[in-house]
Amino acid sequence: MLLPRCLLPALLCLWAGIAVAQAPSTGTSSPDYVGTATCSGCHVNETAAWKTSHHAQAWMEPGPDTVDGDFGNADFTARGRTTRFFTENGDYFIETEDAPDGSRTFKVIGVAGIAPLQQYLVETEPGRIQSFDVVWDQEEKRWYHLYPDQELKPSDGLHWSGPYKNWNARCAECHATGFQKNYSQRERNYSSRQAEIGVGCEACHGPGEAHVAWARDRETYAASPFPGTGESGLLIGFTKALPETEIQQCAGCHSRREAFEDGNPLPGTPFHDAYRLSLLRNGLYHADGQIQDEVYVYGSFLQSKMYAKGVRCTNCHEPHSGQLKAEGNAICTQCHSPAGNDAFPTLSKKPYDNPSHHFHETGTAGAECKSCHMIERTYMGIDGRRDHSFRVPRPDLSARLDTPNACNDCHADKSASWAEAELEKRFPDSPHRGSHFGEVLAEARQNTGVRSDDLLAIAQQTSLPGIVRASALELLLPSATPALAGDAAALIQDPDPLVRAAAVALQQHAPTPERIQRISPALSDPAKAVRLAAARLVATARISHMPDALSQAAARATGEWQQSLANKADFPEIHLVLGGTALVMRNAQAAVAAFEEVTRLDPQMVNAWVMQVRIKLAIRDIAGAQLSLQKALLANPGDPTLEQYRQQFAQ
Repeated sequence: MLLPRCLLPALLCLWAGIAVAQAPSTGTSSPDYVGTATCSGCHVNETAAWKTSHHAQAWMEPGPDTVDGDFGNADFTARGRTTRFFTENGDYFIETEDAPDGSRTFKVIGVAGIAPLQQYLVETEPGRIQSFDVVWDQEEKRWYHLYPDQELKPSDGLHWSGPYKNWNARCAECHATGFQKNYSQRERNYSSRQAEIGVGCEACHGPGEAHVAWARDRETYAASPFPGTGESGLLIGFTKALPETEIQQCAGCHSRREAFEDGNPLPGTPFHDAYRLSLLRNGLYHADGQIQDEVYVYGSFLQSKMYAKGVRCTNCHEPHSGQLKAEGNAICTQCHSPAGNDAFPTLSKKPYDNPSHHFHETGTAGAECKSCHMIERTYMGIDGRRDHSFRVPRPDLSARLDTPNACNDCHADKSASWAEAELEKRFPDSPHRGSHFGEVLAEARQNTGVRSDDLLAIAQQTSLPGIVRASALELLLPSATPALAGDAAALIQDPDPLVRAAAVALQQHAPTPERIQRISPALSDPAKAVRLAAARLVATARISHMPDALSQAAARATGEWQQSLANKADFPEIHLVLGGTALVMRNAQAAVAAFEEVTRLDPQMVNAWVMQVRIKLAIRDIAGAQLSLQKALLANPGDPTLEQYRQQFAQ
């Protein structure tokens, strides 16, 4: 069945009871991008440092100076499918049997990254860029597959040619400067563009047109036509007094998050106006907050005491080269030492880089601060990433929660109980023992008698990081009651936007009048992430009338939500949201269309196939339900849930 090309706009129109049309754009004109080459004319030292950085090499044109992989007619075979890498007339090509519709040859149009691995980008159809899953190991000088244990057919949504490996949608924003995805839902194609490939100067400092004008003639700059530019013509300013500005600018890419916009937000846009941060969810983080999946940095850093005390990224990292400011333990002892650091006066001034603290021989791996306080996990096969929560090892939690700890990362032949006893012997008066929020989160994840009062107590404990408190609220969602929603209502006014957004979401369990009354302030919240959380609840509420002021706030927030969904119309998961929304609004046809779009993008999304079957059965479209089930089984043979439906039809 051919899906309606206007599927998304049609679903958005369902919400006309709250917002007849999208709210007018509040965007203002901004300066144009001028390119790193222009910046380098004045900022010579910064440019020289940047040229050596991973940022500069995040996305490059293919050529002899950028392609490190063996394209000398090299072969690589995985799961019985062979790929050949070769050059022709100065261009680089990938010929692979691991492609939709049989063997194909693709021209390499982009190079991503420099170390420890390098990926290659190909265009599978005009405008659609995909990142190939056979990549180059820079250290071992070999080709390897990113996911050697996955047997993925070309029709699988997780295949390298599928929507989850699409460069335009999933990667380019953090590998480019001034990127705009420009996906057409009607045509299902991309017209992406960017000011510059690679993370250039303006990716962090903002478009430079006004800054260049200021630099050329500072006397007349006061006539700048661009709202929001500072005294030097830039939209963002990094000052010692505002560490949060810097942290949030870095976090835009160095985080696991959902984007609201169609590409790069303008530098200086607050994080929570542009993204929804992934919380401490099962599979992403361990119950105690340690990193598990590839979550990058921001979510773990928010849990740290360093963040709470005002430490910023550039306290440790040189901003232009990206390198650490000191080698080895010296990066830590710039603060953690007998001398201390006047910028952080609450630190205890005592020796840390000493066997009296770390109990390991100086110069060994065990004596490195990062070994104990920044556990490392490997992603993409060979890429080690470190946890930035800077936590004290808790083997006692490992023994109870089956979580990892730094001690047993090295002493793998020992038990967590052994490590717990060693730490208790060496640090008998340590405060880092006893109860931990991870114990409650672990129990809630396992659903072995969810302790609602304990989760709510965590959410209300302001001494805990906001990401922890918001995660506790999120874990309450499946089992929340109207009474619990009432108990959590005060958190809609919390200072932390993560907590506010999670508290708003919990109000879905409140009766409609109370829900609307409680979340109405959130419709005008300073953070877009909170406004969108409120809009999701208002949009599906059955309300006959609202006061004008509330109706206008709802219209604005709902318009923002609509636009954020439209910006991700190429994401299967967004159409799940649209399908669910259509069901709540009792529009079966729109719901079926949304779930069909999900399975077109990702045929392995079994729950979307099931919803198609169930809705068609409910509206007595028996033939349609049978056809959907047949397609589902072709894409997912032997799936137990689908087999149950097949057996029902057979009876």
